[in-house]
Amino acid sequence: MDLTILAPIGAVLALLFAIYQAKRVMKEDEGTDLMKSLSQKIRTGADAYLKRQYKTVAVVFVVLVIVFVVLAFLGQVNMFVPVAFVTGGVFSALSGYFGMKIATAANARTANAAHHSLNKGLRVAFSAGSVMGFTVVGLGLLDTSIWYYILRAVYGNDAQTIASAMVTFSMGASTMALFARVGGGIFTKAADLVGKVEAGIPEDDPRNPAVIADNVGDNVGDVAGMGADLYESYAGARLSAMALGVSAGLGFQGMMIPMALCALGIFASIIGSFFVKTDENASQKNLLSALRRGTNISGILVAIGAFLLIYFTFGMEQIGLFIAIIAGLLAGILIGYFTEYYTSDTYKPTQKLADTSETGSATLIIGGLGLGMKSTAIPVILVGIAVLVSYFICGGAANFNAGLYGVALSAVGMLSTLGITLATDAYGPVADNAGGIAEMAGLGEEVRNRTDALDSLGNTTAATGKGFAIGSAALTALALVASYIDQVRLIAPDYNFDLSILNPPVLIGLLIGAMLPFVFAALTMESVGRAAQSIVVEVRRQFKSIPGLMEGKAEPDYRSCVDLCTKSALHEMVLPSILAIVVPVVVGLLMGVVGVTGMLAGATASGFVLAIMMSNSGGAWDNAKKYIESGHHGGKGSPEHKAAVVGDTVGDPFKDTSGPSINILIKLLSIVSIVFAAVVANFSLIK
Repeated sequence: MDLTILAPIGAVLALLFAIYQAKRVMKEDEGTDLMKSLSQKIRTGADAYLKRQYKTVAVVFVVLVIVFVVLAFLGQVNMFVPVAFVTGGVFSALSGYFGMKIATAANARTANAAHHSLNKGLRVAFSAGSVMGFTVVGLGLLDTSIWYYILRAVYGNDAQTIASAMVTFSMGASTMALFARVGGGIFTKAADLVGKVEAGIPEDDPRNPAVIADNVGDNVGDVAGMGADLYESYAGARLSAMALGVSAGLGFQGMMIPMALCALGIFASIIGSFFVKTDENASQKNLLSALRRGTNISGILVAIGAFLLIYFTFGMEQIGLFIAIIAGLLAGILIGYFTEYYTSDTYKPTQKLADTSETGSATLIIGGLGLGMKSTAIPVILVGIAVLVSYFICGGAANFNAGLYGVALSAVGMLSTLGITLATDAYGPVADNAGGIAEMAGLGEEVRNRTDALDSLGNTTAATGKGFAIGSAALTALALVASYIDQVRLIAPDYNFDLSILNPPVLIGLLIGAMLPFVFAALTMESVGRAAQSIVVEVRRQFKSIPGLMEGKAEPDYRSCVDLCTKSALHEMVLPSILAIVVPVVVGLLMGVVGVTGMLAGATASGFVLAIMMSNSGGAWDNAKKYIESGHHGGKGSPEHKAAVVGDTVGDPFKDTSGPSINILIKLLSIVSIVFAAVVANFSLIK
C-alpha cells in the first residue's frame, strides 16, 4: 500500500491551516494608536533585518551553488543537488519569514486581547505561534514531496539512487538555519543586554533606545531563527530515514513510512491545537497544562496513526518500527517535561537557584551553571534508551541497516508533532513582545499581570522547545552519521572502515569534533558581547545628547539601535556559520572518511550535552529572575533582584544564541559530510 500521497496532502493542509490561523489573528484589534505605533516599529525593524540577512546569505548560497555545479559536472554529486540546495534554503527562509510576519502582527493584538481576558490573550498568541509551526511542517513536507515525485519521474523504480540523492538535499535548509539562528541570536541578545545593566533602566522601559531592537530581536531570533532551525531538523530526520529505509531492504515502502508519518503528525497537530484554552486567573501550572493538553492529544493521535500505518503496510512482521516511532515520541515528550522541571519557577530547581541570590550574583551564576550541567543527565539517558530500543527492536542485532532505520524513525517520531510543538515555542516571543508593548503603552496593572503570566509561560515553553529541538537534533545527527557511512559504502564499496578508537585518524577526528561545539559557542558568545558593546555606546550617547530622555520627556532614536544591531549581527554571524561548512571538508581531505566519522561522533556527543547545559542554565536564570520579580526574596529592585538580573544577562546568550545554534551545527556537519562524501572518498590523503 503506497501512502506517499499523504505527504503532499498533509503539506497543503498544514499551509491552509496556517492561513486560517493567520486570518484569525489579523481579525483582532491592535488596540490604541500608541500600541499600533510600537508594533509598527517592531515590524519595520524585523522586516529590515531579515531582508539584509537574506541578501548576505544569498552571497554564500551563490558561491556554494557554483561549487555544487562544478562537482555535479565532475560527477561528484547528484546533478539535482545544486537546485535542491536552493529550494531547501528558500523554503527554510520562507518558513521563518512568514512566521515572523504574523508574530510581529500579533504582539499588540495579544496585549489588547489580554485587556479582555487571559484566555483570549493566550489564544491570540498561540494562534500566531501556530502559523509558524504549520508553515514549517507544510513547506518542509511540500519540498520533500516535490523532489520525491521529480526523482521518481527521472529514475523510475531505482529506490537506491533516489534515496541517495534525497539525503543530500537538506544542506540548503541546514545552511539557512545556521545563519538565521546565529544572526538572529546575536541580534536579540545584543539588544537585550542593554537596559538590564545599563543606567538602571528596567526592561521594556520606553526610555531605553534599545527596547525596540530588543523586541525586534525576539522575532528574528526566537521566531524566524527557531523556525529555520526546526525546519532543517524536520527535513534532516525525514530524509535520512528515507535513505536508511532503502538500505534496510524495504525499498519504496521504507521511504514512504517517514513521509506518511509526518503527514499523520500534521493531522494530529491540527486537532490538538483546538484543545489549547484556559480559564481566567489561571496559575502557571494551569497555563502549562493548557498547552500540554494540546501536545499530548496530538501525541496520542500520532501513536494511533503510526500503529495503523505500520500494520497496514507491513502487518505484524515489522511492528518493531511502530515501537521505534513511539520510543522517539516518548523521548521527545519526556525531554520537554524534564526541561520544564529544571527551568520553570514552579519547580524546586529554579526556586532554589533564586535562593542563591541572597548571597549575591556570584553564587547565583555558580548555581545556574551547576543546574545546567546536572540537567544534562536525563536527556542523555532518554536519548540513549530511545536509540537502544529503536535499534534492537527493529532487528539491529541481525541487520545493522534495519536497526539504523529504527533509530532514524525514532527521530521522525519525535518530530512528527512539530506543528503544535513549534506553535507552543513560537508563542513565547509573541507573548514577550505583548508584555513589552503593554509596559511601553502604559496599560493597566490587570493587563500587565495577564501579559506577565503569558510571558512567564513563554519562557518555559521556549526552554522546553529548545530541549525538544536539541533532543531531536541528537537523534537526527545519529541517523545522519549512519547515512554518511551508508553513502560512502555506495560510492566506494571497498573502502576500509576501520572505526576503532585506536585508529589515529578516528581518534583525532573524535577530538576535533568534541572541540568544535566549544569553539563555535565561544565565537557566538564573543559576537554577542562585541555587538552589545557597540549598542551600549550608542545608548550612552543618546542619554547624553538627547535632552530629557532619562526623565521620559523625549523619545529616543530607536532606529539607530535597530540599525546597529542589524549590522553587528550580520557581520558576526559569518565566521561561525562558515566554520560548520568548511571543517568537515578539510578534515575529510586530510584524514579521510574515518576521520570525518570520528569528528561527527565527537561533535554529536559534546554538542548535545553542551547545548542542553547552556539552554537550561539560561532558562533557569531567566525564570529565577521572574520568580523574584513576582515578590519573592524582596521583589523588584532588591539586591537579590539585581543579582538575578546579572544571572539572566549571562544566561541570555547561553539560551538564545550559542545553545540553540549548536544543535544546527552538529546536523550541518553531518549533512556537509554526506554531500561531499564522494570528494572525500576519492581525494583524501588518508584512504
